[in-house]
Amino acid sequence: MRLTTKGRFAVTAMIDLGMRQHKGPVTLAGISQRQSISLSYLEQLFAKLRRHSLVESTRGPGGGYRLGKSAADISVADIIFAVDEPLDATLCGGRGNCDNDQRCMTHELWTNLNRQMIDYLDSVSLADLVAQQHQNAHAAPRPASVAAMPVGNRWAAGGARAAADESTTV
Repeated sequence: MRLTTKGRFAVTAMIDLGMRQHKGPVTLAGISQRQSISLSYLEQLFAKLRRHSLVESTRGPGGGYRLGKSAADISVADIIFAVDEPLDATLCGGRGNCDNDQRCMTHELWTNLNRQMIDYLDSVSLADLVAQQHQNAHAAPRPASVAAMPVGNRWAAGGARAAADESTTV
């Protein structure tokens, strides 16, 4: 199962918006430039986000977007589902007809994984992600030699293992 660029870009754009909206409406052109996301693609994503009341728009000079509700009340799951990002690890789309119109032997496993993913994404708020970005911006950078040091049987954050674990395949 994969999280596509649609979901990734929507979450990234919402974090950018959440970080900057205190200064007034945020333009899609600004988000596009800062995050290297196509303006036309952002327009499509924000139309869907607006339909789900996650963002509000202001037209005219000085216009742009702001959050439609508090960042604490917007979950990552809300964002992903708003842009029609499917989160389903089953082969059958949850219908239970995976193996010749019967449930496959691993159907419950993948269904439970779906529930766990949705529960997790629902537990992470946009406010959490914005706070994390503010914290990361103020954190002192670590030397590269420390960032890639193994810790036990895992790699420290920022190391080669962490980069490999950022794969979107579950």
